[in-house]
Amino acid sequence: MQITVFWTWYVGLVTGTCLAEVGHEVMCIDIDEKKVENLKKGIIPIYEPWLEELVLRNYKEWRLMFTTNAKAWVEFATAIFSAVGTPPDKNHKADLKFVKAVATTVAEHMNEYKVFINKSTVPVNTWALCKDIMKEVLNARGVDIPLDIVSNPEFLKEWCAVKDFMIPDRIVCWVESESAKTVMTDIYKSFVRADKPLLFTDIKSSEIIKYAANSFLATKISFINEIANFSEKVWANITDISKWIWLDPRIWSKFLHAGIWYGGSCFPKDVQALIETGKEFKVDFQIIKATEAVNKIQKTKTVEKLLEHIPNISWKTIAIWGLAFKPKTDDIRDAPSIDVINRLLELWVDKLQVFDPVAMDNMRNVYSSEPKVIFTKRNYDALKWAEALIVLTEWDEFRNIDFSRIAKLMSGDTIIDGRNIWNKQELEKEWFTYIGIWK
Repeated sequence: MQITVFWTWYVGLVTGTCLAEVGHEVMCIDIDEKKVENLKKGIIPIYEPWLEELVLRNYKEWRLMFTTNAKAWVEFATAIFSAVGTPPDKNHKADLKFVKAVATTVAEHMNEYKVFINKSTVPVNTWALCKDIMKEVLNARGVDIPLDIVSNPEFLKEWCAVKDFMIPDRIVCWVESESAKTVMTDIYKSFVRADKPLLFTDIKSSEIIKYAANSFLATKISFINEIANFSEKVWANITDISKWIWLDPRIWSKFLHAGIWYGGSCFPKDVQALIETGKEFKVDFQIIKATEAVNKIQKTKTVEKLLEHIPNISWKTIAIWGLAFKPKTDDIRDAPSIDVINRLLELWVDKLQVFDPVAMDNMRNVYSSEPKVIFTKRNYDALKWAEALIVLTEWDEFRNIDFSRIAKLMSGDTIIDGRNIWNKQELEKEWFTYIGIWK
């Protein structure tokens, strides 16, 4: 099938690439000319395991293409995916300006029946907004072209988005017509051959499900962090508590690891957007609001723990390992590292020597004018003359390290393990002052 995908970031690029991988002919559209030219050269704008290999192969075989020319490729495809971002606006609502722009562009150039597939995370009733915009544009053009709207929320996790798309646990759709249902069934038939469900539901449920899923997962994280705060007061071990909780088959282990707060592009904005949408319908999401509040409290915990052991860190060197909001991604949106770095700068540290395997370039853009933030080539380089080390991202390469080498490089002995990746007893044998998260 001929498919057009608007926007070449996480959702759009992964969607287009994976659809091309199963044989569809896919054109990805973006307004950023430099990004499009880089993609044609095999330069991928994001870090995502396996994505580069798939982009290169499918581009070489002419199943995956990139352009800034919307007109030709709206005409080219029957199925058009909108995968643009919906960042929070100043009031924490989902900003739909990009969604509206794509709907307008498609309506301006469509020449025959199209299926407009909204894959962005959007508030309830966005389908009607898109339909109204597109009908208004078609009326202004003086044409009567049939059109169907589809809601097809994405459930992709950064660092395994390709796997999530190729081997989905569920595919959810709302369709306006049997014609649109046939189109969606044809698009996804290669993905449901292994009994993975293609589920058709009502429009309101389809638009709410992503917000509900992310808010629930965020709630789990904040819940276990709140239990961890209590555990610290009574000298309990949160690692053991979490383990015994997740042995309950009704709960399971995912998102029950205590640590610093959740971040990234989805949880913070989706939790906030759901709260704001609730206000429009006079619904007060008290549990979800509490989830957001608990998460904000977590932001200062690692620095608070550092100050408990080194009350005055002015003019000292601090090392940070991990800048991305989670491992296996270069995404720093709402990453813990930004709040920690900003707080340490407020406390007048002399140097912040930081390292991350893939997120360094993104963070350089944030602190390009801050001379105190020093980006090192290797993880051990960040430790030279450091008074303390703070671990903020649980990269695998940090798990098995040479503690004796660390001891020789650092001038101090304090380690703040924000992700509980190391063993307290092992580090204390090396004469480190080890502070985990409520262990």
